[in-house]
Amino acid sequence: MAASGDEVNPKAYPLADPQLSVSVLDIVQQASNYHQLRKGANEATKTLNRGISEFIVMAADTEPLEILLHLPLLCEDKNVPYVFVRSKQALGRACGVSRPVIACSVTVNEGSQLKAQIEKIRKDIERLLL
Repeated sequence: MAASGDEVNPKAYPLADPQLSVSVLDIVQQASNYHQLRKGANEATKTLNRGISEFIVMAADTEPLEILLHLPLLCEDKNVPYVFVRSKQALGRACGVSRPVIACSVTVNEGSQLKAQIEKIRKDIERLLL
């Protein structure tokens, strides 16, 4: 049984509001252009373990959501902010692929032109987690 359009799995916390979702997906898209993006739950896990993740974005409509729920634990462990967006389809589009993406990691790049935007998003996400 699939959840209806408006209901989001309560385990998908914190969920970005529509405005933050737009900003998050926007930065994901830019990160993709700058090759600062790893797509998929396994790749996201690797970036966390290697300590190269700026933040993690996950899709709240992942079925079953449990396949992602090791990520928030790992994020908390590594002190990396994480956030859920509603749609894996939208996340896939932001990642520049035609398939749904259930998780992605924006990776660290010291000389990046995205540094300031990434910092801002990190702060916004951290505010949700308080």
